[in-house]
Amino acid sequence: MAEPRQKLLTVGVNYRSAGVLLREALFVEEERLPERLAELRDLALSESLLLTTCDRVEVLAVTDRPNEAAAKLKGLIARWAATDVETLEGQSYQLVEEDALRHLFAVAASLDSQVIGEPQVLGQLKESHRLALALGMVGSFLESRLQAAYTVAKRVRSETTLAERPVTLAASALRVARDLHGDLSDCRLLVLGLAEMSELLAEEFRAASIGELSISHRSDRRAEAAARRLRAHMRPWSEWQSALAQADVVVSGLGNGQLLLDATLVERALRERRRRPIFLIDAAVPKDIDPAVEALDGAFVYTLDDLERVAADGRRSREAASIEAWRIIGAELDAFRKAHLARDAAPVVADLRAHAERIRQEVLAEKPDDADAATRLLLARLLHEPSEALRHAAAEDPGNRTLFERLLRRLFRLDGISTAPTERRSGRTEREDKR
Repeated sequence: MAEPRQKLLTVGVNYRSAGVLLREALFVEEERLPERLAELRDLALSESLLLTTCDRVEVLAVTDRPNEAAAKLKGLIARWAATDVETLEGQSYQLVEEDALRHLFAVAASLDSQVIGEPQVLGQLKESHRLALALGMVGSFLESRLQAAYTVAKRVRSETTLAERPVTLAASALRVARDLHGDLSDCRLLVLGLAEMSELLAEEFRAASIGELSISHRSDRRAEAAARRLRAHMRPWSEWQSALAQADVVVSGLGNGQLLLDATLVERALRERRRRPIFLIDAAVPKDIDPAVEALDGAFVYTLDDLERVAADGRRSREAASIEAWRIIGAELDAFRKAHLARDAAPVVADLRAHAERIRQEVLAEKPDDADAATRLLLARLLHEPSEALRHAAAEDPGNRTLFERLLRRLFRLDGISTAPTERRSGRTEREDKR
């Protein structure tokens, strides 16, 4: 009996499937990642990897029993989130085989990110790969799929303009900020929430020598971790409203489905600032800033789409690049599938060659000095079993006969070869000779 086939499995939650509270509950500090990897390893999966970002927590696993493994993984993730499996079930996803591989390719190429084209997720995937590899949790099956995902990401970045979008958005944000405030070294940036674009913008403003950078998030643990990465000041969530009046630039990326900044709150901050303008960037999905804020004198609200318009034709370019990126993913999936099917067939091909070689050795032993007799005998023995299989198939089921015939014609390239009797062909040749 053949052994059960190993399959790729992905179980996780992301910004589309789960609310912000569940994603925050699953957040883990970098220093505690080895603990979670050890818990994952205790599930005794063939291979596994844990990917954690601000917008997703996913486990990639290799297993021959995907449903059983998925149940175990959901139990583990629910325990990490201090919730029950039923709650997690409604906010998670489970993908197997080609669906899981397509998802992995999309994640690596940043097509599954809130901000399509953002560069951080590929680095985070590679770091997760490195950690799992160091613990012996990655074998050849998962390794081959991760390397294929990196190839996809490289093609998408080199063959499309998708990766230019986040850079363009950040450049647009810096341009607007300088137009509004002049020298950024005298400005203060307040980041509320930690969406992918929030961190990217914070990094760009830090690189542009912003005077002061503060991070505030509903989870102080996440805010502290981000503040360390960005060399920023962490403000407790309880203080963010009072910090608003001190900020010249605000990047909001909470995205919990409720408006964070309303007109009353921003108007109060503007009065405290004596109407000095505030540049507010809504980087959240769904949006954080009430549209009514735009009507306030001194409040300049930009969404990511607005920043794209500053860069001109960004949306059309993004859509075209996304279509091309998905085409690349489809092509790479097809190539990966064909390569692995061919690899799966290799043992059978090896057995066939060994079988033919055994027959050749037997014939040489029987007819060592008669090449004509040896080749006739070799052909007869090589073709005996396929011929018998075809005759049996025809006797048992005409449908099977047709299938066998097609297979033999394809294997031996028989299409186009005449099946006329030898005598008739010889007779025709003789008549032609008489002419």
